Amino acid sequence: MSIVECSDDILSLQDPEVAALIQQESQRLKDGIELIASENVASPAVLAALSSVFSNKYAEGYPGRRYYGGCEFNDSLELLAIKRVKQIFNAEHANVQPHSGAQANHAVFLATLSPGDSFLGMDLSHGGHLTHGCPVNFSGIYYKSYSYGVNEQGFIDYEEVLRVAKQCQPKLIIAGASAYPRALNFAKFREIANEVGALLLVDMAHIAGLVAAGVHESPIPFADFVTTTTHKTLRGPRGGIIMCREKYAKAIDKAVFPGLQGGPLMHVIGAKAVAFGEVLKPDFKKYAEQIIINSRHLAKKLMGYGFSLVSGGTDNHLMLVDFRHSHYSGKEAEQMLAAVNITVNKNSVPNDPRKPMVTSGIRIGTPAITTRGMVESDMDKLALAISLALKPELDEHRKARQIVEDLCSQYPLYQGSFSKLGYASPV
Repeated sequence: MSIVECSDDILSLQDPEVAALIQQESQRLKDGIELIASENVASPAVLAALSSVFSNKYAEGYPGRRYYGGCEFNDSLELLAIKRVKQIFNAEHANVQPHSGAQANHAVFLATLSPGDSFLGMDLSHGGHLTHGCPVNFSGIYYKSYSYGVNEQGFIDYEEVLRVAKQCQPKLIIAGASAYPRALNFAKFREIANEVGALLLVDMAHIAGLVAAGVHESPIPFADFVTTTTHKTLRGPRGGIIMCREKYAKAIDKAVFPGLQGGPLMHVIGAKAVAFGEVLKPDFKKYAEQIIINSRHLAKKLMGYGFSLVSGGTDNHLMLVDFRHSHYSGKEAEQMLAAVNITVNKNSVPNDPRKPMVTSGIRIGTPAITTRGMVESDMDKLALAISLALKPELDEHRKARQIVEDLCSQYPLYQGSFSKLGYASPV
């Protein structure tokens, strides 16, 4: 019996209410198509590490410099995670303690800026992230944020980014996005940062797995700081990491602890180490390549059904469907797809006339369905299901639901691509 299976048995006896909710969520995942671009499916090995006895241990500080005794194995675990992530990305320094991507970004701010300093990031409504200067976020509250966006065609205009940078003279420029379907030109961002004397932070939370596999250019040679989450395309546990040039290592480590966090979550760091080990296996490159193949194929098929996509397609793992000229909103589209067990998230599109909780778009991503084992031929079926689900006729909805059921049956959760990695027991 596996650790996870044993834990399930214990939990069912100890707390059947929580066990039932976990079972219900597991069933939801098994019976549905997960198209939220920021979500993925962690392996059984990652989940096993996440529920390990390292959850019991306080380990404030860093390897060799802890404020608690009994940390010798914690030191070894954290050093292993650091070694693996540095190997993956060819980074000079890595901190694996941030609890999230947002806290990783916050740590870079703390290490490089003083309250009131100016920085430049991507506008949230054009595809940026909350931590890139949104007024209600710490980044917009404590610092003077300026933003750049996309042009009418949905692409970043680097000349416009340079113009804004010259105007606001930021101390820090952020490259990266949470809803931008095109490849990022890190060399251009570096040139702009050099021209205005700014530091460059690349937030690659969404594309880290693609970078790790070499199917998207790496920001490491260009950026002073690189942050990422460890889930999304990296397919690990929820968490964050920071990589930087060696000369900034002490400042970054100090910003994470004691600047922002106390004790690191050692069980999560253990799960990160497992995920990094999986990334280092040859199959991961094939997986990342398939993410992009699936994404481009799905985008092409959706446009064939008459859907409008921001920028007219995708270079990475996600696409934005634009409903500005449709009779329904992003929120309504999300609900209609949920009714046939397809999960997406409503998302603002550039120059969106609707409010953020309604939106005129949906964001679609292929990491989780690629983990499940789906290939480009399945994108034909999925595009058809999406098209049918967004029609008013109930008969069409039934057809869409049947397509989803058939795909889920063909690609059972935890019995598809993970078997190639040697994980025999489904959870």
